Amino acid sequence: MASVVEYKGLKAGYHCGYCDSAAGKASCGMWAHSMTVQDYQDLIDRGWRRSGRYVYKPVMNQTCCPQYTIRCRSLQFQPSKSHKKVLKKMLKFLAKGEISKGSCEDEPMEPSMEDAVAGDMALINKLDLQCDLEKLGDSLTESLEREVKKKGKGTKKEESKEFIQSQDRNEELGSGEPSHAVDVHTVPKPGKGADLSKPPCRKAKEIRKERKRLKLMRQNPAAGPEAFQAPQEPQAKPSRPRSLEELMFGSLPEDASHKLEVRVVRSSPPSSQFKATMLESYQVYKRYQMVIHNHSPDEPTVSQFTGFLCTSPLEPENPPNGPDCGYGSFHQQYWLDGKIIAVGVIDILPYCVSSVYLYYDPDYSFLSLGVYSALREIAFTRQLHEQAPQLSYYYMGFYIHSCPKMKYKGHYRPSDLLCPETYVWVPIEQCLPSLDNSKYCRLNQDPEAADEGRSRDPDRLQVLYKKAILPYGVFKQQQQQREPGEEAAVLQYASLVGQACSERMLLFRS
Repeated sequence: MASVVEYKGLKAGYHCGYCDSAAGKASCGMWAHSMTVQDYQDLIDRGWRRSGRYVYKPVMNQTCCPQYTIRCRSLQFQPSKSHKKVLKKMLKFLAKGEISKGSCEDEPMEPSMEDAVAGDMALINKLDLQCDLEKLGDSLTESLEREVKKKGKGTKKEESKEFIQSQDRNEELGSGEPSHAVDVHTVPKPGKGADLSKPPCRKAKEIRKERKRLKLMRQNPAAGPEAFQAPQEPQAKPSRPRSLEELMFGSLPEDASHKLEVRVVRSSPPSSQFKATMLESYQVYKRYQMVIHNHSPDEPTVSQFTGFLCTSPLEPENPPNGPDCGYGSFHQQYWLDGKIIAVGVIDILPYCVSSVYLYYDPDYSFLSLGVYSALREIAFTRQLHEQAPQLSYYYMGFYIHSCPKMKYKGHYRPSDLLCPETYVWVPIEQCLPSLDNSKYCRLNQDPEAADEGRSRDPDRLQVLYKKAILPYGVFKQQQQQREPGEEAAVLQYASLVGQACSERMLLFRS
């Protein structure tokens, strides 16, 4: 099994869904007919990301909004106060049906999937895939279109054998090491908090005790001050911070108002459970786009939905040392009282869970499902780590420091950003000062460091030509008349994917 890709080259000067620039975006892309999970793992560790079968890499020093790949070290993750607030809100809702008063938690939004690769849509729609490969996904789209036309006839749900994470699960997973925050003492503005430069306020009870002690000392000056000291209470041991799992899977009463379960179903190739629930999932996505992203009722179409969020180039793998559910592309479905209210699109790879996209029923925005789903996916990563020890990271896609509504990803600590020049991971705390000064930065502070995985011998790049696999050096010799720019495009592709992937993946040439 090998990855087969068609490199589409550089596309610059098109609309950006993050800053709304009309012509500021720049990226390189390729169409993936098939891809192994190891190849995709290596590609995202070089700044690539997929949207359906289209795999793209921002040109970091040219694009208007540099997009830095970000990963969270899930084993050491500890939820912040705001994260705990979201988890408590969910438990209260499930236990008693309580809905928090006031405005719901501010929930940053990713641009719609179409906006995230805006400008590439026309390219994707015009791709001429003249390759003798099995085309997956067509029957899936046709099946869903037939279901939509039935107008009300439900899909018979088959008994699911998929992996299910239940809300009332009591098993505690490894919580990892806590992250440490640094307290910075500053003098606040009037009315904005305590002034730490002044003595702290004392409780009235403590003041009364102190007065009584001084009075007794005056009445009996012969006794030493030790005689009037209050008995010391034994110091309590510092409490252990509750783990993410303890906060998330808190026990619920038997008569809980609601029941939530999370089902992980394979989306590519589609499992029976995925097929049985795809129409319901599509309707949730359609409402999400209409309400959250102001799309018209005519969009997204079925083909857009399946093309972006259901089809995937990743080949499923179930090695004996991998997680029980295997590797590949999945949907993490959030079922509340028997209906889907949210879907997280994820890829399970050899070293990480990669978050692709989330959509949800807007009626449940008050539950802060964007934050909650990220915490569930971190917990899921830790659970998979118990089955596959090498899998320990949670990839959150791109961190965009210049886009305020996208900086929230940096709040999941500890996390790292990928250096766009040397492709090494740098703790985000070390990156922020540089990013405050410049949108684009070489994050690796070692001036001598280089890209260790760079393309060193392009002639060893593997080419698929007329159903034959041959090194690019041999392919060049066989091509007496080469198209203009052919070699430049191949060299650009090799530099972006790196030597290891260029030797494993097959570059389709017509």
